[in-house]
Amino acid sequence: MTGAHPLSLLSPDEVTAAKEVLREAGELPEGAAVAHVVLDEPHKDDVAAWRPGVPVDRRVRVLVVPGPELTMVELVVSVTARSILRREVIEGMRPALLMGESLMCILACKAHPDYVAALARRGIVDLEHVQIDPWPAGAFGYEAERGRRIARCISFVRTDADDNGYARPVEGVVVHVDLGRGEVIEVIDHAERDGVEPVPVATSGARYGRDDVGPLRSDLRPISITQPEGPSFTVEDGLLRWQRWSLRLGWDPYEGLVLHQVTYDDPSGGDVRTRSVLHRASISEMVVPYGDPGEGQGWKNAFDAGEWGLGRMTQPLTLGCDCLGEIRYVDVTMADERCDPWIVPNAICLHEEDVGIGWKHVDLLTGRHEVRRSRRMVISHIATVGNYEYGFFWYLYLDGGIQLEVKLTGIMSTQGVPVGTTNPFATTVAPGVAAPVHQHLFCARLDLDVDGTANRVEEVEAEVLPAGRDNPWANAFRARATVLERECEAQREVSPSTSRSWRVTNVGVRNGLDQPVGYKLVPTMSTPTLLARPESSVARRAGFARHNLWVTPYHPDERRAAGDFPNQHEGGDGLPLWSDADRDLVDTDVVLWYSFGLTHFPRPEDWPVMPVECTGFLLSPCGFFDRNPALDVPPPDHGLPPGEHCSHHGT
Repeated sequence: MTGAHPLSLLSPDEVTAAKEVLREAGELPEGAAVAHVVLDEPHKDDVAAWRPGVPVDRRVRVLVVPGPELTMVELVVSVTARSILRREVIEGMRPALLMGESLMCILACKAHPDYVAALARRGIVDLEHVQIDPWPAGAFGYEAERGRRIARCISFVRTDADDNGYARPVEGVVVHVDLGRGEVIEVIDHAERDGVEPVPVATSGARYGRDDVGPLRSDLRPISITQPEGPSFTVEDGLLRWQRWSLRLGWDPYEGLVLHQVTYDDPSGGDVRTRSVLHRASISEMVVPYGDPGEGQGWKNAFDAGEWGLGRMTQPLTLGCDCLGEIRYVDVTMADERCDPWIVPNAICLHEEDVGIGWKHVDLLTGRHEVRRSRRMVISHIATVGNYEYGFFWYLYLDGGIQLEVKLTGIMSTQGVPVGTTNPFATTVAPGVAAPVHQHLFCARLDLDVDGTANRVEEVEAEVLPAGRDNPWANAFRARATVLERECEAQREVSPSTSRSWRVTNVGVRNGLDQPVGYKLVPTMSTPTLLARPESSVARRAGFARHNLWVTPYHPDERRAAGDFPNQHEGGDGLPLWSDADRDLVDTDVVLWYSFGLTHFPRPEDWPVMPVECTGFLLSPCGFFDRNPALDVPPPDHGLPPGEHCSHHGT
């Protein structure tokens, strides 16, 4: 029950023990729901000081929702000592949407006469296959929001259980439901209110199953990825080792996959040194703001981490479909809303990938040819949040790079439009069906410890010199580095035209060239910021998305970019609030918060299922090593008989 390491993944026995402690203490009253049970991570100094064999006091944080009011109780439970260490009553905040309550609000909608009448006005009388999607409500000042935990529900029609409901949106009907009480507050039928004819429900379908799309291609031959000697990595009790990398796997109901204690074993200089790079890395928050200002769509702004939970929505992975090759899986344990263990099998996928040429050169004088192939360690999970899938892929490279790639797919949330009309804020994807413009904005929390915690952040970009005596050819440019000294200076945007990046250095540790060691954060893909105006509701709540980069000093309680409870929050919490303190950032323990993502102008090709689109970033060593650390990677023909080529086929 007491894990071998302070950051070991939560176990089913620990969840059960926490429930027993809470029940004996009377902290789980009848009708209460448990929003989460999560490992109470020790302070990073305590984790760094821990040594194998030292007893660990394993603690969990439990968030109890006693009833329908805006009161929650957070408890820290020692499952080692079987005692409650801390109890805090939280007033006026709301938990993430609870699954049981969401199901009850669907049933409440279908039983309400105003909802039944609104669908009947659109010719829908059989509710068996009506699909109802509860959405986070946001904060817009409606009377229905006051003092309640609510959802706004929108509807779609399926012809049978296996149909794609998003092909037939029910436009103009929004239901406000009290989640805590399972009661419909109001049914808003915009067509009836405005005295206009309802938008007809589309009649064409959009099935996408293998039996629904016509003859499948028959000319794709199998690709076989094999490692006859097994993979090059090991994983034990959440400790992953691959090549010179080492890290601990973590999990959070909201952040999903977490990387802890990422280190690199550096053999340069003789003795192997274990060097710290990252203490903790995760997706702290994300928001999906929609750009259609109409009453039926303009309120749609989902915080898919804080309001739903990327960890809670993760899906078991399937060999050969989600993951290909020599795969190892890791199960994760959370808690359901009754505080019982909830195990997701195959939640985390581990495997290696060949990713092409790592480095290469042909000496034109001698004809000598040297090439090395790159390989990466892949650590991934996939969350299905309603209609969208988000795949999170962390990559470790042989040359010291760390990359996060987020893959977006799934089905767009649609709206109904009259056939033959267009909407400037949406793309028509089928007759009578449009997909509104929207954004997917992620915020990664990166607690870098580059050879220790005494770090600083420099903004590095190209500086073009004016023509003159020192620049007679008018071609000169150089790298200009600016230290971000305080929090209010460290709210920055990307600048592709100047190749802007951010370098985290440790001036107290020098490489063999007497340069400070460092890692740099490199924008590699799409990097928009929030497009909603500053005075909008979503901009107040998702302040983290107004800038690509924020830097704060480490604080153990500053974990979630929009605050701990973004659901129906009026805004101003999280990064904007913390950064107002304008704390010092020089030669201290810094945390980088990087906001990135996609602005999605839907295409017909995104329908009915969106092809994968990618976004992400790279952490690249910058002076961390004295030279290319992948020089000692063996060549592709290493170990083959003389004269045998890398390829096994052809000549």
